[in-house]
Amino acid sequence: MRAFFLIPPEVQLLDITGPAHLFYEAKEYGAEIQAHYLSMEASGQEISSAGLALGNLKSFSEFSLTQNDLLFIPGLESHLFFSDDFPKKNQPFLEWLPTQYKQGAKICSVCTGAYILAFAGLLDEKECTTHWKYFNDFSERFPKVKLLQDRLLVKDGNLYSSAGVSSGIDLALFLLEELFGSVFASKIAKEVVIFLRRSPGDPQLSVFLQYRNHIDTRIHQVQDAMAQNLSEKTSIEDLAEKVYMSPRNLTRLFKKTTGITIGHYLDKLRVEMAIKLLSKGEKVSSVSNSCGLKSTNQLRSLLKKYTASLPSEFSS
Repeated sequence: MRAFFLIPPEVQLLDITGPAHLFYEAKEYGAEIQAHYLSMEASGQEISSAGLALGNLKSFSEFSLTQNDLLFIPGLESHLFFSDDFPKKNQPFLEWLPTQYKQGAKICSVCTGAYILAFAGLLDEKECTTHWKYFNDFSERFPKVKLLQDRLLVKDGNLYSSAGVSSGIDLALFLLEELFGSVFASKIAKEVVIFLRRSPGDPQLSVFLQYRNHIDTRIHQVQDAMAQNLSEKTSIEDLAEKVYMSPRNLTRLFKKTTGITIGHYLDKLRVEMAIKLLSKGEKVSSVSNSCGLKSTNQLRSLLKKYTASLPSEFSS
């Protein structure tokens, strides 16, 4: 896949360098990603809002995006998008952007990058968010947009938006989870010592990423071992031996660090895995084995305990 990062004039550095670095780490971990850095104009260099020059940029017009591509659009200084001539000055890019969206590319805004999406008409009748400071202005300028407040991330189809500055990192991690899976995204989060945040209305967080908001390497190792070996029967003694702890100390530290017990965490991993496999059409008996359970009745009991309703496979 290709990841494109737009560098507009007076770009907010963290808006673009945060997501770009996470995709760099993903590539280091084996993800097949090509990164490209684009200019809204023909020039090969832009100056950030902090005064740092960013060079070796390619013109957006050189590329045609597909469903295998995504584009990050970061925030920029407000005097630029407040200017009356902003849409006219950037008309070629604003006309190019909807075409890429129609071709299936994921379009992702960070902070005030949402203004660029809105000027291009991509957000009409769509949900999005932006920096809290600009809620009133954004709503007045773009009344057709369904602006959501108090949200860190918003996804509407292939359009993604985030609230501001550091939330671009959260958005990048969310996209990596969608593209390469929860276990892979958790490895990237641990590598850069961050964790994907959520507010109640944001897209649901996979249990494979939940309870990882800590920096205890031993507990991360235990969580990795559980998530990557669900089909195998693993005892607390086995887990404790992996991290050179006693079972009693591991049990105590796991609860203190994550807020839940090892058994509860394992149940949650199994439930999510089971629902995912069942939705793909896997046989119930095969799902039970993949989740390390002895029987389909045990799977049924587990799902009944943790979900509001049983999947259709158990309806008979």
